[in-house]
Amino acid sequence: MQVGSLNNNLGFQRQSNSVEDSQKKLFEQLSSGLKINKAADDAAGLQIANRLTSQVNGTNQAIRNASDAISFSQVADAALSGVTDASFRIEELSLQAANGTLSSSDRQAIQQEIRQLQGQIGDTFSQTQFGGQQVFGGNVDFQIGANSFETSAVSPGTESLAEIDVTTQAGAQAAISSAQSFREGVDSSRASLGAFQNRISSTISNLENINENSQASRSQIIDADFAKSVSDKTSNDIASQAGIALQAQANVSNQQILKLLVWIPIQVQVEQAEVRCLEFRLFCWWHSLP
Repeated sequence: MQVGSLNNNLGFQRQSNSVEDSQKKLFEQLSSGLKINKAADDAAGLQIANRLTSQVNGTNQAIRNASDAISFSQVADAALSGVTDASFRIEELSLQAANGTLSSSDRQAIQQEIRQLQGQIGDTFSQTQFGGQQVFGGNVDFQIGANSFETSAVSPGTESLAEIDVTTQAGAQAAISSAQSFREGVDSSRASLGAFQNRISSTISNLENINENSQASRSQIIDADFAKSVSDKTSNDIASQAGIALQAQANVSNQQILKLLVWIPIQVQVEQAEVRCLEFRLFCWWHSLP
């Protein structure tokens, strides 16, 4: 008779180890919130998830860069708005100086104000900065994508206002044309900045859409399904408890069999002694007969 088969014990041990390994993996998923915690969990899935993570990080930074581009163009546009106001005033003063009722001293006073306005325009173009960088007079590239060379450039150029002299009526007439031409150039620059802002806003919307879908795809690959993990853990707990109970029952059965094997020889010996005692009594009774 075989007691506690080795194959059965190995089967119980193998099942127990499998349940324990599964429990460890589920504990990792529940504690980290991730379905893939190491390459061994899903090598291909980890590689894809890392690519998506890189894209998400790059897209987030590109969105911030694009927001900076909008802020930069807004600073330029606000500065040009002040230049536009100054050009309107220069145009108005030039029209006033062109009137034949003004004296030379009147035109000199107007010329002083125009000179100050021209200085204000020059200061705007030379001193306007964004984050310590000069706004006007150069080309600025913004990285607005998650990959190389995904850039967009803006060039808030400086408009040149010709020297204005309204001390004479003829000079005032020429100043009117110069002021109008200058204002139209500023308006064109502002239009370009507005179009750039609209383009970047559209780019940001697209980047946010890409980012949202990339994060959703990464989440499906790498994030743990808590409902499934908890359900699997419950199933493993039941399997583990059942395995322990079955092992305990098997151990009890083995002990009972061992006790039986110990008890059987004793019982046989007792029965043999009783037989010999009965034989002896029969022998005595037979010899006691007359």
